[in-house]
Amino acid sequence: MIIGVAGPYSAPTAEQRQANLDAINKAAAKLLEMGHIPLVGMNAALPVLAHASISDVYEATMDISLAVIDSCEALLLLAESPGANRERDLVLAKGLPVYYKLADVPPAG
Repeated sequence: MIIGVAGPYSAPTAEQRQANLDAINKAAAKLLEMGHIPLVGMNAALPVLAHASISDVYEATMDISLAVIDSCEALLLLAESPGANRERDLVLAKGLPVYYKLADVPPAG
C-alpha cells in the first residue's frame, strides 16, 4: 500500500524542524520495512523550496505536500499540526484510512 506519512514539521528552531522531519522519515522507514511504499510530502517540498523565490512558502509547501499525499492509499498521522491535519483531511475526504499509530497499519499483503 502507498502510505503517506504526516506529522508536525514547523518549529521555532532548525534543530527542532530537523527532529520533526527525522521522526517522519523514521516512521516512513518502518513502513518500508513492513512492505509498504511510504511517501513524505515534506521530502518533496523542501528541496524545491530551497531554490525557489516565492512569497508564501507555507502555502507552496502545502501545495506540494498535498499533491504527494493525494496519490496515497492511506495516511499515517504521527501527531496533529495545521499542515498534517490538512493532509489527514484530504485522505479522509477520499474515504481512505488514516492510521494514528504504526501498530495500526496492516501488514503489506
